Amino acid sequence: MVHDIEHDDLLKAVKEEDYDDLEDLCQQIRDFMIDKVSRTGGHLASNLGAVELTVALHRVYNSPEDKIIFDVGHQAYVHKIITGRADRFDTLRQYKGLSGFPKSYESEHDAYDTGHSSTSIGAAAGYAVARDLRGGHEQVVAVIGDGSMTGGLVYEALNNIGSRHLNVKIVLNDNEMSIAKNVGALSSHLTKLRISDNYLKAKNAVKATLHTIPVLGNRISGNISNTKERIKFSILGDQAVFFEELGIKYIGPIDGSDLEMLTEAFTAANSIDGPTIVHVTTRKGMGYPFAEKYPRKFHGVGPFDKITGEVLAKSDAPSFSKVFGTKLNEMARDDDSIVAITAAMGTATGLGAFYKEHTDRFFDVGIAEQVAVVFAAGLAKGGMTPVCAIYSSFLQRAYDQIVEDVCLQGLHVIFAVDRAGLVGADGETHHGVFDLSYLGSVPGMEILCPADGNQLEEMLEYAVHKCSGPVAIRYPRGSSEGDHLRIKAFTGNNIQLTTGKDVTLLAVGAMLDPCLEAASLLRGRGIDVGVWNVGRVKPFVNSWKDLDTRLVVTAEDNVYSGGFGERFTAENYQEKYDIMCVSVPDEFVEQGTIAQLRAQCGMDAEHIAEGVMKRLEGKA
Repeated sequence: MVHDIEHDDLLKAVKEEDYDDLEDLCQQIRDFMIDKVSRTGGHLASNLGAVELTVALHRVYNSPEDKIIFDVGHQAYVHKIITGRADRFDTLRQYKGLSGFPKSYESEHDAYDTGHSSTSIGAAAGYAVARDLRGGHEQVVAVIGDGSMTGGLVYEALNNIGSRHLNVKIVLNDNEMSIAKNVGALSSHLTKLRISDNYLKAKNAVKATLHTIPVLGNRISGNISNTKERIKFSILGDQAVFFEELGIKYIGPIDGSDLEMLTEAFTAANSIDGPTIVHVTTRKGMGYPFAEKYPRKFHGVGPFDKITGEVLAKSDAPSFSKVFGTKLNEMARDDDSIVAITAAMGTATGLGAFYKEHTDRFFDVGIAEQVAVVFAAGLAKGGMTPVCAIYSSFLQRAYDQIVEDVCLQGLHVIFAVDRAGLVGADGETHHGVFDLSYLGSVPGMEILCPADGNQLEEMLEYAVHKCSGPVAIRYPRGSSEGDHLRIKAFTGNNIQLTTGKDVTLLAVGAMLDPCLEAASLLRGRGIDVGVWNVGRVKPFVNSWKDLDTRLVVTAEDNVYSGGFGERFTAENYQEKYDIMCVSVPDEFVEQGTIAQLRAQCGMDAEHIAEGVMKRLEGKA
């Protein structure tokens, strides 16, 4: 059967059609996603692997009454297509368009907004308790990938669910772990037994009957239970034992491409009164050869040619991440104390070359940012120079460890804070616009903000060789080349590029180019403009009291509260010059290109220049 993916009622189709027709639908959904994502970019490989899984979920569960919570959410494209948003997929991850992650404002079928890892099971537990307290009957399902299972939040949530015997269903989408061959056949056989309605009914009936036998009934039941436990430990393997010891029933592993088996497994899970995990094995990139062969490349990919698999609009300029990784690798050749730490983002943070050349000094702790920071603290205590590379929005998760384990002890840990500022298409959950605030609030933390790749290299050298305490170097996503000419070498101080009697722009890091462009626009209006490259945000090493200018403008890609502008204002509000602050507004910024978002936030050259003119004319 051929479906009109953008207009048919796919939710109705997945519940009513036979399995042969659903197999056709799955292939059509795959073709649809490949076509759309090739134009917009997005998370492709994980979604291609989760097609049958998602179809089976919607066949068994009744969304939106039943709550389906996708961990992280980058595997929720199929869910969005099935729940009536396929006609908007041309706008996926575009400005004012469809989000790449679940958003409750988009659809009632998105039960919980996600974007960061390892939160789904804890959220599902909260949903389940709320349901039970109000006497509801809906199912609550958490869908989580094997990568997210490395996050510590997961185990805290599993413990909570098991100890409270909450009726939560967990679907483990396992697209990386291998199942041991020696237990595969037995596991498959036991799975068929366990998902059989007759088996489950018989098991419950025997248990109920035994308890009615006077004196001996409970003893026989207990002996049977003990025997069952011994069989479980000897046959089922580590996956089942781990979960069942937490009080969570285990079903699996299930072939994630077998719609009928998936449906039976989810149906069986619903017949169990209590927490249950269904372990599903899927294949990243399934149905698209390039994504199957290069799943990392097609995990998060820009627009590409779907015929050749080649990414379009490649930039020859190295990214900040690439510059960071290359420089750190070079430095590690001459300094055996340098070690690199990441939280499941080794390649993305530019550490691929470091891993290959210095394997014994590269540490990927999984999706566990808190552990990464504590681990770095221990390494520093042990005499090493740890460089911890984590995205800005993910480093937020380790704030307590930054305070208590690193800064309180004054340890020489260097934080390479990648994806700082507005990041673009991933939107609200991924913008790194709080790091200047949360890092700047901690005593002893030094914060550096490079304007380009050359300055990033200089700051890395400075942080490793000239500093003795904690240092954060925060830099944006994308090209490390700026429109500005090569600025003076960074030696620890901020750099005055030009002076201006009317206005002085203090440009933090990546805001240098917008400020230089704004300066050019203002000079065209007869305004005398000066510009500073603010590469060192904390501590202040320059005295701003002697600036001979009417207006000082601070510009940063961070929120105002706790940022450079607020700190500058607090220190200099009594000076003779006026102060104006340009920053990310006090709101969660949506997705879009960097240019679109800067314009929306009033952070592009045109808005900065216009704001300056109004301020000088007394209109703002």
